[in-house]
Amino acid sequence: MNTIHHPAGLRGHANHGWLKTWHSFSFAGWYDPHKVHFGALRVLNDDYVAGGMGFASHPHDNMEIVTLMMEGTLEHQDSMGHRELLRAGEVQAMSAGTGIMHSERNASPTESLHLFQIWVFPKEKNTTPRYAQKSFAEQIDQAESGCTLLVSPDGALGSMEIGQDAWFSMVKMAEGSTFSYDLKKAGNGVYAFLVSGNVSIGGISLHHRDALGITDTAQIGFHASSASKVLLIEVPMHW
Repeated sequence: MNTIHHPAGLRGHANHGWLKTWHSFSFAGWYDPHKVHFGALRVLNDDYVAGGMGFASHPHDNMEIVTLMMEGTLEHQDSMGHRELLRAGEVQAMSAGTGIMHSERNASPTESLHLFQIWVFPKEKNTTPRYAQKSFAEQIDQAESGCTLLVSPDGALGSMEIGQDAWFSMVKMAEGSTFSYDLKKAGNGVYAFLVSGNVSIGGISLHHRDALGITDTAQIGFHASSASKVLLIEVPMHW
């Protein structure tokens, strides 16, 4: 098993007043030649958006875009005709394909919202754009420990479909518990991003917002020293 450790404190950061954001990979005005992407995973942004503020309409193409809503309510509009609200616990999966325009705004005039936005390079270019969203709040919150599949290539187990051989899972672990993750496809890697808590993987300790890129293994073991949530993003390393 090979690993790449990405401590939270070494992420890119920008404070625009209305937007406080942390970048796991090179984005906008922040560039790190050692953090351009992890396989097909191109962007993992940790965004806090002030009340009433947001991103004006802007274009995307040939990218799989997944948004995980952590707190608050996001208003989404796009050129496919969707005008939707996303609330905490919901996941949005959007294939930009041949091209879309969309905007994102905090639906509350006063309360901040928190989301993770993730971009993955697609398996095929210039596909027909598509949009979907679904709440996973009940599955994630119903148990002290468990693994919820959020995104997959075929929508397995009620997950959202993505145009890549990629799987996103949210793992919830109780203090002192262990978890074993089996990779879904040979040659893939896993980017383990610690949403909260304290977890060790292969002897490496991860704390709040730390991440570990993991390759050359078929199985990954986790141990939680406190109640924790880990976002696992399995992606092809070559595509």
